[in-house]
Amino acid sequence: MIVGLSNPKENYHKTRHNVGSWFVYSLVEKHSSILQKEKKFFGFTTYMNIKSNIIRVLVPNIFMNINGCAIYKMASFYSINLNQILIVHDDLDLEPGIAKLKYSYGHSGHNGLRNIIKVFNKTESFYRFRIGIGRPKDKNQISSFVLSEPSAREINLIKNSILYAINETSILLDSIF
Repeated sequence: MIVGLSNPKENYHKTRHNVGSWFVYSLVEKHSSILQKEKKFFGFTTYMNIKSNIIRVLVPNIFMNINGCAIYKMASFYSINLNQILIVHDDLDLEPGIAKLKYSYGHSGHNGLRNIIKVFNKTESFYRFRIGIGRPKDKNQISSFVLSEPSAREINLIKNSILYAINETSILLDSIF
């Protein structure tokens, strides 16, 4: 399963906090698929058939700090364990244009990841792609920073890192299958 963390699409789609959903929309487009709104999973979903394996895809359409509920609901429905999920999210500690794959347990202060760990009630490692958005100079501005739109320059850098992450995801899936 691949999940792009997000806040509700209508109000927040263009914000830094939603770069996880940007990744998923790009990935789904590359695989000629379309996300459909699915109320029971609190978001937009589809699946992709990769090397005869079904990969479920989700972009939650609820607030970041409760994304875990949507992910858990879909994972439970399809019997998918946390360590079989790739979570894609924004990362303040990486500059725009940088994306890093990580397999570990932890949230590094990210509220979406914190909620996922809490909801799954597990201390197991999981895959995550960290998409860099940079950090504001004033730490008191973090909330408004992640909920604001990046500059045109940052958007280009972020989109490039998403393309890189999509290629790396293909390599990751190839190694699993």
